[in-house]
Amino acid sequence: MVAIRVIPCLDVSDGRVVKGVNFTNLRDAGDPVELARAYDDQGADEITFLDISASVRGHEAMEDVIASTAGEVFVPLTVGGGVRSVGDVESRLRAGADKVGINTAAIAEPGLITQIAERFGNQVIVLSVDARRCPEGVTTRSGYEVTTHGGTRSTGIDALEWARQGVERGAGEILLNSMDADGVRDGFDLAMLADVRAVVDVPLIASGGAGRPEHFVEAVREGADAVLAASVFHFGQLSIGDVKAALAAAGFPVR
Repeated sequence: MVAIRVIPCLDVSDGRVVKGVNFTNLRDAGDPVELARAYDDQGADEITFLDISASVRGHEAMEDVIASTAGEVFVPLTVGGGVRSVGDVESRLRAGADKVGINTAAIAEPGLITQIAERFGNQVIVLSVDARRCPEGVTTRSGYEVTTHGGTRSTGIDALEWARQGVERGAGEILLNSMDADGVRDGFDLAMLADVRAVVDVPLIASGGAGRPEHFVEAVREGADAVLAASVFHFGQLSIGDVKAALAAAGFPVR
């Protein structure tokens, strides 16, 4: 069995790491290169940056962050947010990213997934699926729908079908963000994880809901190949080592 990856996620705006809730009440949380280096030292298997900059200047600053981080850490870097074209992917890869996350742009133009895969290979694409249980007035076949803008905007798209279609079009990994569980810290959405695992055969990254080490173990038991978290790591409630120790104790291989 391949080692389970533990991945911290850093939200970056205008070249600085920020903390907030649903992209509101943001406050500065430090230098992204320094934080990435600290996570690398802790034993993170990958580092994910989410570019939430609102301006072109902010997106340009993100590329400077990628380049600086790539020269300081020795784990793969994934960068999501603000990717709208093949050209955006190319510029981030040139800056030093190993993988690029796509979300809203792929929903607007699903063919973009195929274009990126044909140009750079499936291994470069992480399709981020921000999913929730359908609220009143929204119906999908699976009971889950895809959302955008931090879970605040409904699309009416069936989340399982979208994940399956994304893989068919060329996505090399699925990052499943449970918007219902996000920030609650009561555990990952295990039912959703299992349902997505049943329809895709690429690596599946679980995100949203982690609060204790056993939550990560539960996610892997439901089929996650990697586990991602932000605030529990940033605020020091858990360390990368805590999560890896729990996974190893449960019999899962870790690096």
